[in-house]
Amino acid sequence: MKIIISIILLITTISEYPGEKAKNSKKKMSGNPIFEGWYADPEAIIYGNKYWIFPTFSAPYEQQVKFDAFSSKDLVNWTKHERIIDTAEVRWAKKAMWAPGVIEKNGSYYFFFAANDVHEGEIGGIGVARADKPEGPYKDLLGKPLIGNIVNGAQPIDQYIFKDKDGSHYMYYGGWRHCNVVKLNDDFTGLVPLPNGEMYMEVTPKGYVEGPIMFIRDGKYYFMWSEGGWTGPNYQVAYAISDNPFGPFERIGTVLKQDPAVATGAGHHSMINIPGTDEWYIVYHRRPLTETSAHNRVTCIDRIEFDENGMIKPVKITFEGVTPRKIRK
Repeated sequence: MKIIISIILLITTISEYPGEKAKNSKKKMSGNPIFEGWYADPEAIIYGNKYWIFPTFSAPYEQQVKFDAFSSKDLVNWTKHERIIDTAEVRWAKKAMWAPGVIEKNGSYYFFFAANDVHEGEIGGIGVARADKPEGPYKDLLGKPLIGNIVNGAQPIDQYIFKDKDGSHYMYYGGWRHCNVVKLNDDFTGLVPLPNGEMYMEVTPKGYVEGPIMFIRDGKYYFMWSEGGWTGPNYQVAYAISDNPFGPFERIGTVLKQDPAVATGAGHHSMINIPGTDEWYIVYHRRPLTETSAHNRVTCIDRIEFDENGMIKPVKITFEGVTPRKIRK
């Protein structure tokens, strides 16, 4: 009898296991956070048929000495690529490696980052690295910061690389409530004058604190940024619209903020637009309700939509996240 019972249990286990495995391998929603670990300031981009996210490793400054990356074919299942660059490669960086900005050009992948929480007279600021693959390894391109000085009151952090319609590459950056735009040269090793002849142009909108990004939709330039303190619950994202990449940028409204029933500190985001569609996603960080440490932040994703006038509708942050979405080119 014991033998018969054992055989029946074995058959039941075998018949149930494949079904459970299939069930678990096909996630219907991404869930939020979309991957494990403390990660903030996510920079999202599409390379080929994959989504990529390059976040800050969220920890005390002295532990922020490396970057990981994550890739996905469907926004739901993510693969971790560990230590794509660190302070062993970037010799001038000692701590506080933050907020990547990434872009591909002519088959090379460029990774911009800030390091050392630099202040006037200190070594640090915005650096740039290059790789042959999105997952690296990335090599320091200059051996020194690309921008290491405080210009127009903007701490050189939180850089975003924007390719304009004419192929020009601009970089928006800045902390301490000031934002500059600069124009990158052809190989991203230096700066060239802006169309107005300036090297640095301040474009700070009302309420700006940090985390700028830029994108084009229907011929309009959408400028977005984070407001409030990153350590607090009221961190949030606002936006402006202009006819050109230099503004002026008049604040229109808040797009992303905390929901006391879901999470606090929702901010420092990036955007994904599915190629050939008007389908958009916002990738951002937030702090779970169970956490009190400033560094305990997670990366999340939700849908973002526009009204008939091109205004951005306020985002509802969720636990569920988004449904699978493959890229079809």
